[in-house]
Amino acid sequence: MRLAARVLAAALCLSVIGTLPAKAVGLLRDPDIEHALNTIASPILNAAGLGARVKVLVVNDQSLNAFVVDADHIFIHAGLLARLENARQLQSVIAHEAAHISNGHIARRMTNARTARTSAGLGLALAAAAAASGAGGAAAGIAIGTQSSAQRVLFAHTRAEEASADQAGVRYMVNAGINPDGAVEVIDIFRGQEALSVSRQDPYTRTHPLSQDRFRALQGFAAAYGGQAWPDSGAADYWFARAQGKLTAFTRAPSWTLRRAKSSATDDIRLMREAVAYHRQPDVKKAVATIDKLASARPKDPYVQELRGQILLESRNFPAAANAYGAAVSLSPKDPLILGGYGRALLALDTADGNKRALAALEKARSLDPYSSGVLRDLGMAYAKAGQNGMASLVTAERYALTGRLKDAALHAKRAEGLLPRGSAPWQRAQDVLTAAKAAPK
Repeated sequence: MRLAARVLAAALCLSVIGTLPAKAVGLLRDPDIEHALNTIASPILNAAGLGARVKVLVVNDQSLNAFVVDADHIFIHAGLLARLENARQLQSVIAHEAAHISNGHIARRMTNARTARTSAGLGLALAAAAAASGAGGAAAGIAIGTQSSAQRVLFAHTRAEEASADQAGVRYMVNAGINPDGAVEVIDIFRGQEALSVSRQDPYTRTHPLSQDRFRALQGFAAAYGGQAWPDSGAADYWFARAQGKLTAFTRAPSWTLRRAKSSATDDIRLMREAVAYHRQPDVKKAVATIDKLASARPKDPYVQELRGQILLESRNFPAAANAYGAAVSLSPKDPLILGGYGRALLALDTADGNKRALAALEKARSLDPYSSGVLRDLGMAYAKAGQNGMASLVTAERYALTGRLKDAALHAKRAEGLLPRGSAPWQRAQDVLTAAKAAPK
């Protein structure tokens, strides 16, 4: 799902266990932002020995926090991304979370949790992480009981682990040629939070215990490299400004964006922010004119074409949207979110040929990324149009599992189980969902 009025893509509801609050934690899935974040993260992850298998994703929460739930994902809250000032600060957050993975801090907490390698597993793990960080009043009751015990037992790291992650994170930054002062700057944002009541603290201070000793130690780690010359960070800062600019354009009021667009780091970022703001007002004529101007300035940029496709699709110009998404796919044929958007636009054409091409694009998108509820929703529709009811039930079950609706997921998985060839790969996927549904109450 793309950022837009429907900005919440995977609503990972905390009702996963039962009678918990309706409060939800969701992912903001956008190919441009995810490309930017993973470009920024790449040198850090390489220095940490993790490589490209770890993906950085954005959580739809305006509080300041970051966390990991498994060895394959780092989650950054939208509020923290909007609050940071430059790429090196974001890289320090990524380095710190990467250290928790590399140092084995997560493995010790996940012995009784399902793997997050399936959509159902990721939904369960994220719901648990949300509870541990205090999202929703009684949400911390998930699987553990009270908010304080959830923080102690699950994703709330000890001071010793934080010190270890601080030191390792600074080392990763230095090895990647990034100024470690960014780590000190980030910790400084949170100083003094521990003196506030729990209800007023940012979740980061509850899941990442802070202290004056830790702050001084981190200053010492960074100061050890104070005389070193650092490579130019222009490319990282560009992608940081682009990700932050697009995120705030979709999450802040259009008037707020238009007042600040002229201060953007580059003209293309300014045009992107203006196009999004006009689209959200909505002013279709200005939005299309602005995104067309941006596409002319950056004709080889697949993410510009993707945004152009989104604006046209949501303005109900389906043929033009399909063409724009098609151009984006030709420029970036392996981006699952771009493929998902292309499939959605083809489905909107509502023709036999469009439905057939949509199914192919959406199947490829799902094979590349099983965690997009938007892709799963559209893929279910495409299977239904093609008369493949077993597959339609399966991906519907996976979508419900990803969003924490395990009872609904089990219902559709059971239906898929009866329609799919026993022992086949899709049948096994249905078993994964049924297993997660049975394990959830435990």
